[in-house]
Amino acid sequence: MLIVPIKDGENIERALKRYKRKFDRTGARRALQSRKHYNKPSVARRAQLQKAQYVQKLRDAESI
Repeated sequence: MLIVPIKDGENIERALKRYKRKFDRTGARRALQSRKHYNKPSVARRAQLQKAQYVQKLRDAESI
């Protein structure tokens, strides 16, 4: 559980913003989304390879 202490005189909007930032940094949302559906290991590996190929293609195009 995430705990965000609110300082004296601090705006609730600011505290909420700190909470959201902390939540994003922990990777909790990403973990929840990944557990939402089961992906076979072969499918996950294939997606990872496709992403790597895409990134490499972008880097090659940038260097030209």
